[in-house]
Amino acid sequence: MITKLLKPNTQTTYASVALLILRLIAGSAMIIHGWGKIQMPMGWLPEGANINISPFFQLLAAVSEFCGGIAWILGILTPLASFGMSITMLVAASVHMFIFKDPFVNLSGGLSYEPAMGYFAMSLVLMFVGPGKFSADKVIFGEK
Repeated sequence: MITKLLKPNTQTTYASVALLILRLIAGSAMIIHGWGKIQMPMGWLPEGANINISPFFQLLAAVSEFCGGIAWILGILTPLASFGMSITMLVAASVHMFIFKDPFVNLSGGLSYEPAMGYFAMSLVLMFVGPGKFSADKVIFGEK
C-alpha cells in the first residue's frame, strides 16, 4: 500500500528534467534554511520572536526543512518529504501573515510571507506530480 503512494507518476523526459531542476534548487534552499534549525532542533526560535511554538513542533520544522531538502534533491520519499514541507510552510506563512503582520511581498526588502508560500506551492507540485524519472523513488519503487 505505502509503496503505491511512493511510486512516481510517469512523466515525459522534459517534465522530469524540469522536476529535477525544481528539486535541486528548492532542495538546496531548504537545506540552507534548515541548517541553522537542525543545529538546535528544539530551540531555534529566538526568544524575542514573540511567538510560542513548542520544542516538538520546532523539531518537526527543522527535520522537515533540512531532511526534506535532502530528500527532494535525491528524489527519495518525495511525497512524504513534500507533505512535511507543505505543513511547515503553511505554518510559516501563517505566522508571517497573522502574527507578524508581514505583507505578501515587502518591496523594502523586509520580511514577507512570499517565500513560505512559494515553497508551499513547490511542495504541492512535488507531492502530487512526483519527483520525475530522475529520482531515487523511480529507481526504488518504479513508476505508476
